[in-house]
Amino acid sequence: MQTIKLTEQDIVNAICLYIADKKQLNPQDVEVELMWDEDYGFSAEVEALSRKQVLIEANMIEAIRFWIHHQLQRDPFGAALELVLDDEEGIIAHARY
Repeated sequence: MQTIKLTEQDIVNAICLYIADKKQLNPQDVEVELMWDEDYGFSAEVEALSRKQVLIEANMIEAIRFWIHHQLQRDPFGAALELVLDDEEGIIAHARY
């Protein structure tokens, strides 16, 4: 089984590309802050066109699948994705094939 580790920056980039595609913007016009809360788990606050929205973990996974498909040219649904809070690296993701 192969595992690909996505860094915090990879996850931010994935969300930027995903939101930019959905809203027909440039990825540079999207700002993302990753968050983790003991009660709510993983989320991301996104700002685009002066509007804020919060993505829940399922939306973040969808954005990562979008990124895997478009940036890595891999099957986005063939991977088991897991978000992880790492003490040293922050919020990362593992894609296991």
